[in-house]
Order: sequence, then C-alpha cells, then structure tokens
Amino acid sequence: MTGPGQGFEPATGDGPEPAAGAAREAEVRTAYEGLLQIRRMLNGRTGAAVPAPWELRQMPRAVAIVLEAAGLTSSAADAEGRRTRTGYRVVPREGRVEVTWVGPPGGGAAEAEQEGLTACAAALEPLGWTCLLYRGPRHRRFLEVEPPP
Repeated sequence: MTGPGQGFEPATGDGPEPAAGAAREAEVRTAYEGLLQIRRMLNGRTGAAVPAPWELRQMPRAVAIVLEAAGLTSSAADAEGRRTRTGYRVVPREGRVEVTWVGPPGGGAAEAEQEGLTACAAALEPLGWTCLLYRGPRHRRFLEVEPPP
C-alpha cells in the first residue's frame, strides 16, 4: 500500500490485504510496466525476456510485482500475523525466492496450492524466471523461483 511520501509496495502475502480498486490496479500496472521497461533498457538484445540486474538484487519484490500484475491473489495477515486470506506468499531465500500458497486455518489453502502455484509459475516463467515445484514438510508444495542459469 502506498501513502504520502511512500513508494509502491507489491503484495507479498505477509501484510494486510492491499487496497482494492482502480487506484491499486493502476499502481500495479505502472510497477509492472516499469519492470518491463527497465528490462528493455538494461538487458540489451535479451530485452524483457530475462530479469534485469535490479530484479536479481530485489527478487522478492520483483516476483511479487509479477504475481500481483498477473491478477493472482496474495495471502494476507493481520497485525498479529494470523492469516486472513488465502493466496501466494513470497519469501526471500539465499539466492532465490520461495512462493507458497497459504491461508487461514480451514481456508482450503492446502487443497488449492497445486493450482495456485502452477498459476504462479505460469506468470513467472515467460519472464525468464526458473520455477521448480517441490513438496516440502507435511507434504505441502512450494515453488522455488530462481534467476535463469
């Protein structure tokens, strides 16, 4: 969410639900178009097909922009960290990003994770991100997102 003097923050799934409506949609669209423009300017012949250097330094932010721009729903959490909405969650890891599908207890996140994470990969892979789907603890799936080799 943005406010006076603050920059755009993409939905990572750990904060409150982003504001809905035309203003948020415009912010997301502007951030996504900016991401593509930076790629075209900095990547030379590969253009928008691969992440730009700033995306590699800020992978969670870049991945969250792509997911939100694709119209995917982020998870959300209240001030105490309790999940209030089911959707993607972007978590930084060493040299990569992990995307999980989480939600409130009994909210159906486990049943929807295969479809949700597949949709996340479908949004990221055309933009040059390498996405690998794994099964982790308690048989929950997660998507490992890395820069191209």
